[in-house]
Amino acid sequence: MQKGQMASGIATGRLSAEMLAENFSDLHPPYAPHEAAVAADRCYFCHDAPCVTACPTGIDIPLFIRQIQTGHPAGAARTIFEQNILGGMCARVCPTETLCEEACVREVAEGKPVEIGRLQRHATDTVMAQGTHPFQRAAPTGKKVAVVGAGPAGLACAHRLALLGHDVTIHEARDKPGGLNEYGIAAYKSTHDFARAEVDWLLQIGGITIETGSALGQGLALAGLRDAHDAVFLSIGLGGVNALQADGADIDGVRDAVDFIAELRQAGDLAALPVGRNVVVIGGGMTAIDAAVQSRLLGAENVTIAYRRGQDAMGASRFEQDLATSKGVRILTNVQPVALHGNGAVREIELEYTVSDGGGLKPTGETLRLAADQVFRAIGQRLENAPDGLDLTGGKIAVTDTGRTSIPGVWAGGDCASGGDDLTVTAVAEGRDAAMDIHDSLMGCGQKD
Repeated sequence: MQKGQMASGIATGRLSAEMLAENFSDLHPPYAPHEAAVAADRCYFCHDAPCVTACPTGIDIPLFIRQIQTGHPAGAARTIFEQNILGGMCARVCPTETLCEEACVREVAEGKPVEIGRLQRHATDTVMAQGTHPFQRAAPTGKKVAVVGAGPAGLACAHRLALLGHDVTIHEARDKPGGLNEYGIAAYKSTHDFARAEVDWLLQIGGITIETGSALGQGLALAGLRDAHDAVFLSIGLGGVNALQADGADIDGVRDAVDFIAELRQAGDLAALPVGRNVVVIGGGMTAIDAAVQSRLLGAENVTIAYRRGQDAMGASRFEQDLATSKGVRILTNVQPVALHGNGAVREIELEYTVSDGGGLKPTGETLRLAADQVFRAIGQRLENAPDGLDLTGGKIAVTDTGRTSIPGVWAGGDCASGGDDLTVTAVAEGRDAAMDIHDSLMGCGQKD
């Protein structure tokens, strides 16, 4: 057995450190100032800009692009941060190709939109590199709010509340804040520990304390938080992963894609991260794409995404699908796993072809087998350990448009809550809007619970 080789066929050190550094370099390198100016010149600065409507946080896109065009990136950044305090990360990870850039008039007319995401990154990176914070905290109100979960929704909520003068304590289950921004995004999208740098920058507003290793059900109870605070915001994410319904699903070599991505994001040495020679990823969303592409970048020879429906039904955008295929990932559609084979560890996966049947899926009985020494589950996540007393809908916490739950004084947002897409930018909008409703409630400006 060669050095780094494991009994299952999963190995470390498939590529050199130099190749790994190249593979995991920035997917969209930042603009130089002159490049940003040229890109900004392409904007028509539409009065009724469809790109603004398409942005879940409602950033005034024509305004910030004009500010870049006229040589004021700091002003552009403030315009962005007023609506989206995590605008730096969203510029890196938002599926702009299906949001603001898809709605761009240039895209409609020419098939080439203004590169809004990269322009947003240029502005936000410029200000963050200066180490300054564009906002000043209001006078303390004496109100205390607990935020459970330091992901995008929790951070956005906490920042807006602190900005308005409230004292906020964030309880985070993991060792680091950031949520999916820290643990769940492909490493080539957020390089140089940007997620942590963004959190540190955000905390400059003051009035926010983060307690890590603090989770509901582990010495922390919702009732106690309500007693000790004037309001509570839940942004606890989706901790469970849907089970793979196939024979042999628990065999060695099968794991959750989210765990693989988190391990990769926290790895100090990518060469020490084991990956299979033949990798199969089950699923069709962004998690599946990220796991598959990163497997290839780590040196897996054959990587296949297996999705049970047609390609047009995949949760991942066409841009992400094309990115995967450009890296050598094969996408198989209308197939679902029925069995995993191997003597102690997975060696093959058996897939059955499917056809659409009135909105559902029907197995055809025809199967194929693929070599597989590593299989990742990316078939959706579910809410786990929701506090008692909360109404649920569709497996998530039921909330109003402003994030109010069925329990007075408790709000929720992000992936754990009903409504919206499971996107970083949507989570930011939900956290921000809940914060404004919490503020109105605490200060007597709106309906009190």
